Amino acid sequence: MMANKANIGIGAVIALLVAAYLGLDLSESKQLTNTFTPVQEATEQYKQQPDRANINTVDTGTAPIQQAYQQRQSDIQVQGAGEVIAILKDDNEGSRHQKFILELNNGHTHTVLIAHNIDLAPRISNIQKGDVVEFFGEYEYSEKGGVIHWTHHDPSRKHVNGWLKHQGRTYQ
Repeated sequence: MMANKANIGIGAVIALLVAAYLGLDLSESKQLTNTFTPVQEATEQYKQQPDRANINTVDTGTAPIQQAYQQRQSDIQVQGAGEVIAILKDDNEGSRHQKFILELNNGHTHTVLIAHNIDLAPRISNIQKGDVVEFFGEYEYSEKGGVIHWTHHDPSRKHVNGWLKHQGRTYQ
């Protein structure tokens, strides 16, 4: 009789621990969902826009980059296009990144560095100066114009998926 009461007590404690763990996990999931809502909204807004075939149709998409640069803001989800003006050496420290500089077609002479994670997404193998590249990624301010990164999928699914488009192919 005493053993049954002990087993019931142990079972109750285990059930409470499991319930507490699941309850904490659910609240963390809600926090993550709320944290990334603006990025998800940006993604949905992008999906509702007509297909963008060339650089002239994405001019207005670069206005948020110009504004973020002027206000020295970072962590801004952006979409746009630009012309490749320089191809840089890959960054092989830590996660490997293909790097090149785009000049944006936004009515200003504005350049951004694209840092494309080639450990998570395919490299653009045939990129050349003068090519047009479209992008969807995260803008980080720098004095030289800024960096666009997160141009790839997120394996942990905590960040919106970014991409690059070059000559009709999407790199994600």
